[in-house]
Amino acid sequence: MPDPALSVQRIVYRGDQASESARTIPRETPVALTYNRSTHAVMLATPDDLEDFAIGFSLSEGIIRDAADILALDIITVPDGIECRMDLLPERLDALTRRQRRLTGPSGCGLCGMDSLAAAIQPAPRVPAGGTFTPDMVQAAMQSMPAAQTLNMATRAVHAAGFWTPALGLIALREDVGRHNALDKLSGALARAGVSAADGLLLLSSRVSVEMVQKAATLGAPVIVAISAPTSLAVEVAAAAGITLIGIARSDGFEVFTGFDRISHPRAYHVA
Repeated sequence: MPDPALSVQRIVYRGDQASESARTIPRETPVALTYNRSTHAVMLATPDDLEDFAIGFSLSEGIIRDAADILALDIITVPDGIECRMDLLPERLDALTRRQRRLTGPSGCGLCGMDSLAAAIQPAPRVPAGGTFTPDMVQAAMQSMPAAQTLNMATRAVHAAGFWTPALGLIALREDVGRHNALDKLSGALARAGVSAADGLLLLSSRVSVEMVQKAATLGAPVIVAISAPTSLAVEVAAAAGITLIGIARSDGFEVFTGFDRISHPRAYHVA
């Protein structure tokens, strides 16, 4: 399996000075997800935690309902990239065959291959009620991410998705060149560990677009906390799914766009 990062030579310009040195950059590799030897999707991804990616992608796409629906999972290096080869239970394979579509997605795209507008904005499932969180918890959760983002520390070029609970802190974090892939990897990691997303915070190092909300709803995560802002459609879908959507989560605070009742108000609370 190739390393998730590699070193390349570059020339650095600073003012009127130039110097040659090496930089570590993330590897971006075609990854095929196949079911019973039929290719369903090809994504460009970081070749790391691919078992988690295969399971998480299968869950978020609705191909499986549980990790146990996959009878066998092998990660195979092939001349053109990597294959995540999965064998499904017969009933799940039958369901997949009935709605088969081919999807080719670059790392920055989560909707490539959709064959209708309705498929792009289909309603997300309602999430569990979950608990409530204080502003200090939200900020503590986001502050726990950077130290765990080892690939990003080396490359400054990958996204992360993490899961944090008040009792255990940061339970899992996954990284990838694609923000959608990072979230799928996290989903697979939680499924493999038997961890429910209903009692914690889903953390994102990226902006929140609608497909990220849809994946979070499928995961059953009642709270999304992201470092950047959401899109308008992400806010609409999050509200309909009962998700608390938090954006602009920085060291000096954050902004809540939907599901306000899950975050306890500080004593100084003003209405503009």
